[in-house]
Amino acid sequence: MDRPSTPSPSALRTVAVVGLGTMGSGIAEVLVRAGHEVIGIERCEQAAVAATTALEHSTERAVERGKLTPAERGEALARFRTFTDLHAAADADLVIEVVPENYDLKREVFTALDAIVKPEAILTTGTNALSVTRLAAETSRPEQVLGLHFFAPAQAMKLVEVVSTVLTAPEATAQVTALVRSLGKEAVPVGDRPGFIADGLLFGYLNQAAAMYEARYATREDIDAAMRLGCGLPMGPLALLDLIGIDTAKTVLEAMYSASRDRLHAPAPILGQLAAAGLTGRKAGRGFYTYASPGSHEVVTDPQTPGDSSQQVAGRTVRSVGVAGSGTMATGIAEVFAKAGYEVVLAARSQEKADAAVARIAKSLARSVDRGRLAAADRDAALARITPAGSLDAFAEVDLAVEAIAEELALKRQLFETFDKVCRPGAVLATTTSSLPVVEIAAATRRPQDVIGMHFFNPAPAMKLVEVVRTVLTADDVRATVHEVCGVIRKHPVDCGDRAGFIVNALLFPYLNNAVKMVQEHYASVDAIDTAMKLGGGYPMGPFELLDVVGLDVSLAIERVLHREFRDPGLAPAPLLENLVSAGCLGRKTGRGFREYARA
Repeated sequence: MDRPSTPSPSALRTVAVVGLGTMGSGIAEVLVRAGHEVIGIERCEQAAVAATTALEHSTERAVERGKLTPAERGEALARFRTFTDLHAAADADLVIEVVPENYDLKREVFTALDAIVKPEAILTTGTNALSVTRLAAETSRPEQVLGLHFFAPAQAMKLVEVVSTVLTAPEATAQVTALVRSLGKEAVPVGDRPGFIADGLLFGYLNQAAAMYEARYATREDIDAAMRLGCGLPMGPLALLDLIGIDTAKTVLEAMYSASRDRLHAPAPILGQLAAAGLTGRKAGRGFYTYASPGSHEVVTDPQTPGDSSQQVAGRTVRSVGVAGSGTMATGIAEVFAKAGYEVVLAARSQEKADAAVARIAKSLARSVDRGRLAAADRDAALARITPAGSLDAFAEVDLAVEAIAEELALKRQLFETFDKVCRPGAVLATTTSSLPVVEIAAATRRPQDVIGMHFFNPAPAMKLVEVVRTVLTADDVRATVHEVCGVIRKHPVDCGDRAGFIVNALLFPYLNNAVKMVQEHYASVDAIDTAMKLGGGYPMGPFELLDVVGLDVSLAIERVLHREFRDPGLAPAPLLENLVSAGCLGRKTGRGFREYARA
């Protein structure tokens, strides 16, 4: 017997939402405000009442903000009805299941709905980790089963991943895609694999951050600050894990690891420990951070946190700074120090190069004046503090020497040998390396205790983060000096150990590499992945936009360093990235990378 044809998008008028937690309630609100009749189903009557109350409060706020009229609010509320029995879905054209992420529970719901809803109805699941194909196979209508993955909060987030399986009829996919777009959302098509696009990339990164914290490589505050300030992310990874729910993250990662066997997706042990202890994040009132109460966003001091018994070490006095280099990073750092009131010596390989570098700083300061960010008098004062020099001999009396030359170990070691000879005893010697071992640079001197990493981010005048990289030989007062200096130049210092990638690159580049692997495996397109991460993860740039800006050659070099240091097969650079670099497609600077760009 032939099954009735799938209804047109306009016919998906009545939607049943099964599961009225935070996500289900949010989806229901989006639907009723778009004019759909919504049947909310929640077995717990208390939760059903709470969902109605949440809708009332949310739509009331929308009226106060001028996004809804009182009449529109009344109509929206009238379109939402709640029930405690799945049989209420009998007349639904579309069902969206958002019960907890447990396969047995979802299977029970799907098999029950299959016997209840009308033959032409479409069934969708909100899972982000379980197999949609497997759920579809449990029904008599696998061609009408899809994944429909909204992101929290559903009212605000624009991304919806539409998950088709090998069994899904194209007509059903088209119906659901059209519905998503009619809600004002961006529908991104994806295949059926754990995590899909956004969570597939996001949870690997979150897992690495948890492992980094568990290893005591950096504090939770420094890890979170590094990713917010270094990458422009809306939240740090550990705070985001608390928001998502540590138990949920563990479930997603277990599903991803089961499918990929990639060690990057094997849940960090601390996730299992916290989940087992009931410390599941904000919803429990405690996870990586402690909150004022369950469900609160307010972070409070941890209970019974032992005080820091170590004495506060005073830093060394810094009045003058030497910056070695004439490139973009060197000039940016020199500008930062000069604007903060330090006397700066900028040394290049020749007087001409040093003079040209200072001229570029003058132009940068002039632009700041034109944009109203700097007073003309402050510009003149900053420029007057910068002395160009054609030799490192000019560093004889500086209190802090900062190296900002090419990312080559041999060149940096040679420069630090010179620092050792010309800089006065007690001067702090800093390298801005982003990937090389600081201790190997320090070993080129007879005073490794004075050497530290001071990794600025580009552009230095705008980026607030500085990674402070301490080696096993760095003196306490040298670390204290750099922290004090960061306070003067209005940068946020984060402490980390001397290992490849420090904090930001160690977490960022495996994520970028995994995005390349998705394209390489034909799982998703460059545009789909960039859209998913911007709309679903709140990233300021998609991974391929960022790779093309950074430079594919630079990215490949960093990924090779990470792979060499950690010896993890999952960190091996994607062959597609290596092939593009070999072909000279390096990103924006060559006019072609993952995308093509118009030449200036």
